[in-house]
Order: sequence, then C-alpha cells, then structure tokens
Amino acid sequence: MRRSSDQLNQSMDYANEVSKRLIIFAVIICILFSVVFVRLFQIQVLSHDEYTEKMESYNTTTQSSSTPRGQIYDRNGKVIAATVVSHNIIYTQPEEITTEERWELAKQFAAAFDVDDNEITTAQRKDLYIFKHMLLDVSDPSYACNDLLTEEELIAYQNGSWGDEAESRRTELLHERITDDMMNESISDEEEAGYVVYARMVSGTSGQSKTILEDVDDDTVAYLVEHKGDFPGFDVDLGSWKREYPYGDTLRDVLGNVTTSTQGVPAELVDYYQALGYPLNARVGSSGLEYQYEGLLSGTRKVSSIEYDEDGNAIINDDTSGKKGYDIYLTIDIDLQQRLDEVVKETLENAADNPYRQDFTTLFVCLMNPKTGEIYAMSGYQRNTETDDVTPFASGNYLSYTNPGSIVKGATLYMGLNEGVVEPGEIINDAPMHIQGTPVKASYHNYGPVDDVKALQVSSNVYMFHIAIRLAGGTYVPYQSLGISDPSSTFALMRQYYSMFGLGNVTGLDVPNEVGGYVGYSTEVGKLLDFAIGQYDMYTPIQILQYVSTIANGGTTMRPHLFSYATEVNSTNVVASYENQVVSTLRGNIEYLERVQEGFRACVTSGYCGTAINALSEDVAGKTGTAEVGESTSTALIGYGPYKDPNVAFACIAPTSSDTGSNLQSNVCTTEVMGPVLEEYFSIMNEEQASN
Repeated sequence: MRRSSDQLNQSMDYANEVSKRLIIFAVIICILFSVVFVRLFQIQVLSHDEYTEKMESYNTTTQSSSTPRGQIYDRNGKVIAATVVSHNIIYTQPEEITTEERWELAKQFAAAFDVDDNEITTAQRKDLYIFKHMLLDVSDPSYACNDLLTEEELIAYQNGSWGDEAESRRTELLHERITDDMMNESISDEEEAGYVVYARMVSGTSGQSKTILEDVDDDTVAYLVEHKGDFPGFDVDLGSWKREYPYGDTLRDVLGNVTTSTQGVPAELVDYYQALGYPLNARVGSSGLEYQYEGLLSGTRKVSSIEYDEDGNAIINDDTSGKKGYDIYLTIDIDLQQRLDEVVKETLENAADNPYRQDFTTLFVCLMNPKTGEIYAMSGYQRNTETDDVTPFASGNYLSYTNPGSIVKGATLYMGLNEGVVEPGEIINDAPMHIQGTPVKASYHNYGPVDDVKALQVSSNVYMFHIAIRLAGGTYVPYQSLGISDPSSTFALMRQYYSMFGLGNVTGLDVPNEVGGYVGYSTEVGKLLDFAIGQYDMYTPIQILQYVSTIANGGTTMRPHLFSYATEVNSTNVVASYENQVVSTLRGNIEYLERVQEGFRACVTSGYCGTAINALSEDVAGKTGTAEVGESTSTALIGYGPYKDPNVAFACIAPTSSDTGSNLQSNVCTTEVMGPVLEEYFSIMNEEQASN
C-alpha cells in the first residue's frame, strides 16, 4: 500500500510540474502574441503613412532633368544667347516589356514619325547587326554573331577568361569583322530608322525617361496625343527648352554650344561632369562660354518620380521644379561686334579677287578697355582658298598665333631704355648693316639718323638691332663679327621683358583652351636680331591686345575678360561679378614708357600708321607691323585712343595677307579695317556718354 501511495504522490508531482510548464508556455505565447499585436498596431495604425511611403518608394524611380538655361546678354542687355520653349517626345519604359516588343515598338514609332535613317552612325549600324542576330534562336550558329568569333575567342568569352573587359573586347572584335556588305544584305532602311529610336530608348540609366525626338512641331505633338495608345511609354515633354542665337553666326564659336538631350554629356567630358553629379543625359555646355560658365547658366535640376499604374504604364510626377540658371552679362557690345564682323568678313572676301593675296586666309581683330580688361568686340574669319567661302573664327584670337612683326618694337625699345643700352633721345644711323657671315640687315627704307621716338614712328629695324646687339654685349663694326659668343641669356632677358607686357603668356581670358603661343628654340645670333623686330616668337592676337593695353594704361598688364556679371532670372539681383585683375606691372623706370607712347602717337600723326586712323575724331596712337613668313608677308596694326586718356585698345592681325617683294600689298589693317571699326566705336561711346 505504501508503494501505491508513493506512486500516486509521484504522479501528482509530475502532473503539477507539467501544469506549471504549460502555464509558463501559455504565458510566453500570450506575451509573443501581445508583441506581435503591438507591432501590427504600430505598423498598421501608428506608422501607416510611413510604411505606405516606403512601400511606394520601392516601386518608384527618381530622375532629374535640366531646367531652362540662363540667357547670355551683351553689355547693354541685348540677348545674344536665348532660351526658348520647345517640345520633346520622351519614352519611359513600361514596367514589363520584352526586348522583342521594344524593338517592334521602335520600328513602329520610327515609321509613324518619319525618323531619318541617315541619323544612324556606322558604329550603330554594326550594333544593329549584332542586335538582330541576338534575336535569333540560341541554337542558331549565327546567334549573337558568334560565328564571327574563332572557337578560341568564343570559349575565352564564355568561360570568363577575358575578365571584366569581356563585353567590350567581344564588341570590338565583332565591329572589326562586320563588313558593309554584310550589313547591306541584312539591314533595311526601316530597321536603321527603328534602331535610331531603339538606341535612344535603351540609352543611359535604366528606368529613366529618354528623349527620343527634340523640338518637335505642334502637328507632331497632336498626332502623338491622338494616337498615344499605339505607342505605350511615349509622351510629350512640354517643359523642355532649346538655345537660339538671335545674332546668327556673330561670336558663335566664342559663345560655344550646348548639347541636346539625345546627345547628353559629351564622351570626352563624362568624367568631369559626372564628378559634378550630372547624369549622362544632361544637357551641358560643351564648348566656349557655354562650357566656361556652365555652373552659372545651368541652374538646379528638376526632380521627378516615376510610378506605374495597374497596367504597368509609367506615371511621371514632378517632386521639385528646380530653378532656372542665372543670366550672364558679357563685356561685349553686340552692335560694335556686328560692325566689326562686317568689316573683317568683307576684307577677306575682297582678298579672293586679288592675285597677290591668295595666301590671305585669316584675319583677326579684338578691342578692349585697357584699364579694366573688358573685351568690347572680338572678330575673326577664315577663308577657304578652294571655295572662297568665308566662315567665322572669332575664337582664333586666342586659339591661333602669328608672327607679330614690328608691333613688338615698343617692348624692345622700353627694354633697351630700361637696361641702359640706349638713352632717351639717342640717335642711331639707320643704314644697312653688314655683319660678317650674315645677309645684310636693314629697315624697309634707309631712314638715316633716328632717335628712339622716331625709330618707332618709322619702324626702324636697325635701331632695334642695335638694342639687341648691345644687350648681348656685342659691338657692331661693319663687315666684322658682332663678338657675341652665347646669346642665350639675352634671349631669356628679352622674353622676360616681353612677358611683362603679356607677350608669350596665356592671358587668362575666361575661355576654354586658350593657347600660349610659340617659342623659338634656336639661340643663333641672327635669330636674336629677328627676335627684336618680332620675327621669331609667335603670339596670339589676344596677347598682342594685352601688350598694347599695357602700353596704353601706363604699364599695368590687365587680365582680359568677357564675363561681366550674373543675375537671378528676371531680376537685377547680382549673384556673381568679375573683379578686374592686374596680372603684373612693368618693372623699371615707367618714364621710359612715355617714350614708347610718344613713338606710337608719332606713327599716327606722321601717316606711317596710315591715314584712316589719323582722320578719326579722337586722337589715336598706334604701331604697324610686318613680318615675312616664307613667300608671304603678315601685317598688323595695334593702338589705342583717345591718346591722353585711352578707353579702348585694339589689335588687328592679318597673317600672310600679301605676297612678299615687288608684289607687296598694302596693310589691310590700316587701309580697310581699323578706320571704320574705330569710327563705329567712338560713335557708340559718344552716344552712350550723351545718354548718360
């Protein structure tokens, strides 16, 4: 009986233990359910909006697009680069679409909207050839153009031996092996037009809207709206814009270009613009001032979100509207610029009929305020000798260089005076120089005894030769050697002086890719004499303009500039402005510069700088230049005015504008160009002063 009682007690203890555990388990279950209930309550009630937004974000793509670009104005508020509204057709890929469906849609769209098959590039034709073969059955030997690869190449591609470059290497090989005959046999014009559309549909970032056609007319917009159901994913972007240039070709190569939406960021600028956060389809300045001032002109981008409805069609919602770019104002006077272009272009056109000017193919003129560096006008044209077509090349003022000739003699004289190798008023006999082992060195005429001022007036080569010889420690004795053993240090000294005036240096003009000029490499004594009269190193027209401005303003080299200031759109609120910058000042005795100024003024009053600028209403100082270049002669005219208080400096450069020798023609800068141009300038200046 005791045993039975013990067994009963053990059973009761076991039951109690099980009961306790069940209670504990039940409590745990209740706690867990409570936690789940609280979490569900938090998600469904307290945080409903937050999680709804998160869920929607998983099904939403964000994209950015450019806002209207700021406009470019001249100094008087005239628009020279305008932003106007245009309509684009865009494509936003539906949520579910196969490659085959997209290809058929592209061909259908191209046919309906008359897309030009000539827009396809050679590379795209080869891509199309490959693409068509990718639509074949994988069992086909020609699938994806695999038949154009060797067995070893195909294996290496498929097993990953080519690494990360596999696709690009494969494509490169296929492009090399796809011939025109192969493409002509298998690709139709309709397919080429379709692939132009298809390439734009799949370009750039996946899930983003793509621009298919730009600046379409109202009829095209109406047709797409009416037949939208036939073209799923295609829509009209009514908020786009385009650039227009009201003054046509005037200053166009300096203003530069903006890419289209279909072009996007230029390949050569991808790294630069991506570092700034631009998407690949961004419309950006690709050259000239459009590129230089992209940061001001582009504004902030519009941000949109792409959602999909129950049918998988994209719905675009604008989240932030962005902000239009700033308007910028240039130092250019567009009226003066147009008159300058007219004169320069006409001068080059007239040269086509002159048998002694057949090598005259470029002409450059630029004007600026010597006290501030503001560029008033900058013109350049080039002539095709085969067709005689004359086209704008204003950017040649800072992208090309020329032999300056005698216009550098102002810097040569200042150097000679400041280094003490000649004295103010010192007379040197201008007569042919007979140097042992060297052809006769002489001026254009034998001027006889000339002092420093007259040396500039008549453009004496001999006076400048003596300066160079003395700088190098030599002595001129007729028919003997100059006694100069190593002129290299004199070359360096001369370049140092010329650079103080701006010659040979990049001026810092606010444009892309300004060139610095050409530096001769020889250190022969004869080249030293050529250097002193501007027939050795070569400079850009804008450097020459900076040089004469330094003479005009009394020895201060100013940085030239085209940008003046920027404002908020439709506002006078200035957000950025240019501060005039001093590059350098002449070292030495500035009083010697007055001798240079006197020589420049004497050149005009005596008629050696031509009669046109001497007949102007304002007193002008100037200097002509000629330089022999092979069988041609380059000419130039530089100067400034009014003489006592100059507000304009100018440089006219006419490379190879005449045959050399007995057929030497007049200096077009003195006879045809600068007279009417300066007359226009002083007329505009007087009108502005009268209105103020």
